Amino acid sequence: MEPNIHQIELSPIQLQDYLVANPRRCLIKSWIKENIKKKECCFYVQTEREGFCKCGYPKDHHVVATIVPERFLGQSWEGEKHMREVPTDAFGDIDFGGLGLNKAKYVRVSSDTPSHVLYHLITKYWKLRPPNLLISVTGGAKNFYMRTHLKQKFRRGLIKVAQSTGAWIITGGTHTGVMKHVGMAVRDYTLNSSSARGEIVAIGVAPWGTVHKRQSLVHPEGCFPAHYTVDEQSKGRLSCLDSNHSHFLLVDDGTHGHYGVEIDLRSRLEKFIAEQPLGNRLRQNQKSHLKIPAVCMLLNGGQDDLNTIYSAMLSGTPCVVLEGSGRMADVIANVAGKPVSQVTLALIQRHMKRFFGQEYNDFSDIKWAKKIQDIIRMPHLLTVFHVDEDKNSDMDVAILQAYLKASRSEENAGQRGLERELELAVAWNRVDIAESEILTEESQWQSGDLHKAMFSALVGHKSEFVRLLLENGVSIPQFLSGDKMLLKLYNAMPSCLFRRKLVKQMQGDKGGRRQVSLAAVAEVVRQLLGSFTQPIYSPSHEFIKMVDDNPVIRDPGRDFFLWAVLQNNRELAQIAWEQCRDSTAAALAASKILKKLAQESENDDEDDANDLRQLANHYERQAIGVFSQCHSKDDQQLLQRLLIRISPSWGKTTCLQLAVEAEDKSFVAHSGVQAYLTQIWCGELALDTPQWKIFLCMLFFPLIYTGFITYRCDEDIKKEAMRKEMLAMESETGSWTDISDPQDSDELKPLSCRARLGSFYAAPQVKFLWNLASYFGFLFLFSFVLMVDFQPTPSLSEWLLYVWVTSLVFEEVRQLFDDPDGFEFRRKSKMYIIDMVSFLLFIAGLACRWISSTFYMGKVILCIDFIFFFLRLIGIFTISKVLGPKILIIKRMMVDLFLFMSLLSIWVVAYGVANQGIQIHNEKRLHWIIRGAVYDPYLLIFGNVPTDIDSAEFDISTCTVNGTDPLLPKCPVLNANQMPGYPEWLTTILLSVYLLLANLMLINVRIAIFNQAFHAVQENSDTFWKFQRYELIKEFHSRPAPPPPFILLSHLYLLLRRFIMCCHPQGRKQLSETEEEDLMSREGFMKDKYLATQRPERSESMEHRMVQLEEQVSQSAKALQWMIYTLKAQGYQSKEEPPSMSRSTESKRDEDEIDGDPERRQYHFHAQRSLCRGAGDIFKVKGTKL
Repeated sequence: MEPNIHQIELSPIQLQDYLVANPRRCLIKSWIKENIKKKECCFYVQTEREGFCKCGYPKDHHVVATIVPERFLGQSWEGEKHMREVPTDAFGDIDFGGLGLNKAKYVRVSSDTPSHVLYHLITKYWKLRPPNLLISVTGGAKNFYMRTHLKQKFRRGLIKVAQSTGAWIITGGTHTGVMKHVGMAVRDYTLNSSSARGEIVAIGVAPWGTVHKRQSLVHPEGCFPAHYTVDEQSKGRLSCLDSNHSHFLLVDDGTHGHYGVEIDLRSRLEKFIAEQPLGNRLRQNQKSHLKIPAVCMLLNGGQDDLNTIYSAMLSGTPCVVLEGSGRMADVIANVAGKPVSQVTLALIQRHMKRFFGQEYNDFSDIKWAKKIQDIIRMPHLLTVFHVDEDKNSDMDVAILQAYLKASRSEENAGQRGLERELELAVAWNRVDIAESEILTEESQWQSGDLHKAMFSALVGHKSEFVRLLLENGVSIPQFLSGDKMLLKLYNAMPSCLFRRKLVKQMQGDKGGRRQVSLAAVAEVVRQLLGSFTQPIYSPSHEFIKMVDDNPVIRDPGRDFFLWAVLQNNRELAQIAWEQCRDSTAAALAASKILKKLAQESENDDEDDANDLRQLANHYERQAIGVFSQCHSKDDQQLLQRLLIRISPSWGKTTCLQLAVEAEDKSFVAHSGVQAYLTQIWCGELALDTPQWKIFLCMLFFPLIYTGFITYRCDEDIKKEAMRKEMLAMESETGSWTDISDPQDSDELKPLSCRARLGSFYAAPQVKFLWNLASYFGFLFLFSFVLMVDFQPTPSLSEWLLYVWVTSLVFEEVRQLFDDPDGFEFRRKSKMYIIDMVSFLLFIAGLACRWISSTFYMGKVILCIDFIFFFLRLIGIFTISKVLGPKILIIKRMMVDLFLFMSLLSIWVVAYGVANQGIQIHNEKRLHWIIRGAVYDPYLLIFGNVPTDIDSAEFDISTCTVNGTDPLLPKCPVLNANQMPGYPEWLTTILLSVYLLLANLMLINVRIAIFNQAFHAVQENSDTFWKFQRYELIKEFHSRPAPPPPFILLSHLYLLLRRFIMCCHPQGRKQLSETEEEDLMSREGFMKDKYLATQRPERSESMEHRMVQLEEQVSQSAKALQWMIYTLKAQGYQSKEEPPSMSRSTESKRDEDEIDGDPERRQYHFHAQRSLCRGAGDIFKVKGTKL
């Protein structure tokens, strides 16, 4: 029910206060003044004690109108009748000083305050999340003794259940009795835990009239904070607030010094909370049929506590009684285990007399014993925690089991009740309770019965519960069948970068959808994966939808994993990845998505970006792990299919594409991937073909037909022949082994002469060598034209150069637009930036060359362009294993060099402008200004010391006085003797400081930066080189065989084939359904094997740490033993014997006894010989000890 609360109307003055002060604090202040009241006495009646009213407050505490009220003349004083409500004057934050670990919130409320108003205050303005469990702790209000073991059990169990379930603990809030024990438990938790684990909510409901030093809490505008000190010495009959509670509701009935006035309000508040729906933050758009569970705990206690638990149990609230805490709790605990017929009134009174002692006279009335009898008759609501019977029992388990026991006794017990209990266990995040009490072997669970709990566990990010539910029969295909459940998961996704991108995408769609659609999810995921992929979800809600004539297939495992990865949930994502069929592609796709999200969030939240990168690297390692398991089987066909297979679940892309796009260098550098790339690089040629043989065949191609070059087909034929010989030999010896391979069912035939020639020139390795030779020829022709044959009328060599450049341009255009992998144009254009600059400069130089007025300028541009064409050799030499890593180091240093130059320019310009201004007066020639301010100071760094720094080498003939000669610099400021008149001492100091900073400090900084870059790349140079090698192999694999300029013929052929013959280039082939299932099953087996190897590694690491710890303890024991012997040798003695450093005396004595008995030693320590009954053989077990 939504509380009926007054709306806040702000005046202009109040609005101005909001803008000046803390808006949130002002809002709380205004709301409390409108809705929270206190009580005060409105009829002063003096008691026997002079100056004090019957309400307990002195006369000066009453207003004048209440002392002689005309309307109450002739009436006797009555508490409820003669009280009135006024706005409260005590609220805000309490600062306990050195005693309190945290500030606590408090408010003084009337005893008649509606429960919904208090609940609204706690949840909306105090910002507490609705609880998943309400624990009401009641008991002795005075300090009482608890055994240490029981005290530790109570504190540890209470905090554990509150921390794990997100419970609220409600107590009396004072620094005495059971409330003090609860506060100490909260204090111990806060001291021993980090803030990331969350705050324990402990709400104290205390009577305002009994709070010691409560005047420090009073202020009409609230106290933020109020400084409160706990003074146990001077409190008298009053009580101090406990400094370890987090919130206080101070109940005011208008009286002073009266205890128990808060009981009614507390009961009403607890009942109201228990009627609220459970899990408001988990089911955002669902109406839950579950209510917030409530449990009452009794420690020690007296009459009021008996009434409290009696009323609670009558209303259906279960109660946990702590045996051994004393008084009422021990009375109930001692009679609870007996049959109801044996629990007589006399028995109860005997126990009450035993445990209450002198206080037994207060329980002489038989009604108290009858109430205990009624409590015993409700065993389903009563749980007694016997700490001495089972020392391994936990208080938190007893609290949760108490509620489950009570819920099972209701009418809705059965499967419906089990589902309700499971949802409670999920809300509490208690896997142990669910595993031991609910998901047992006796209960018959279907996958559909667990779907609600699965949804709550996923939205609540409770990974342990998700794993438990999957182990107990939850089927992901059934859980995510259709779109409804998946859309609910995306709508419940917490705030994250993907969520913000998704909202932005939905706002940009037509209509501005408010609810998440799978089409919007698919579009955002495609932006993260790359435009080379296809949408993973179809616009409609069909299971299979055709997009661009290709089926979009829903994969529930993929959907589960993608949902977990997009919100950067490591634990859930790991569980979901284990459920994926296409595990390698899923891991690589996750790496690509996470790295893209990290790139976009690094400007907003660096920590979040680092977490995303770490998770991306984790999934790269997962992909490597599965791929390594496949590689260990030495099945090249399986590896190749995994790399180049089109994944229907991840946008019709391949694992190799995803790895390259994600820049997963370690995966691409894997030996299995490199073996496949090497096979592509060699084409149909044998992998071990020497380079010199390839060079000879390129120069004299008839050698190809002589068997000089070995092809892979020839090797396969030899292997097939050897296999047949082995089969023949085995058939002759009679040992037949079927080692036939289905791939070899077709008879292998040697390549024809035409096929040999085509395969040789189609090999990327041969293409590369021909293009390299062609490019060196192009550079020679270009340099010849520039230096020897650049005429106003183009010569034949220059026309050949133009044709050559045209073929290079056409090839670059083909690579940009004709890519079967479909990589983004933006990404490829960045790769070819040097090529684009070189071609644009060539076009600009060519345009200027044809104009007579700019003929020479055209040649200058072409000369500059020649530098860029020569730099293109850097990309070609990346294929070399020796030069490739060095080129990467140079690229990295170039980036650092530009950053260093920006830093160096500060010193250069600063010194140049200052020196130019001191020496030269009003220089107006721009080129000489730039030379003096920038160029000359820059040359100083390389040792070009100037001669005009002083008058020692000054010659007036080398400069112009008025700056009229454009070829000479302007003379410095001259004196009457025609000598430099500037302060030479100042210019000398400036020069010395500049050289000191620039040459010594900055140059060494540059060396250090380069050294760091070198080591950073050198450590992973092999990985970087192998990753960059992919691009070169891919380029020459798709490149036509003829080198430039003959490649123009191939371009013409491709153009005719595309537009005239309507033949599009063949892309990748998708596996058949049978091959797909076979590949997925084999990959799934390897994934399971990889996961199995990971678990022992974790356990072995723990065992290794335990062994190290044992060795350290042993060494420490030996050291202590040596110290004892040394002290004894020096004459020091002790009255007591030293403790044993290694083993106990009893165990050593037992071992000595066994060693002294040959017969016992034979059967206990060296059981190497044992006779088998009925047989004469002796079985020996070597080196075995039992």
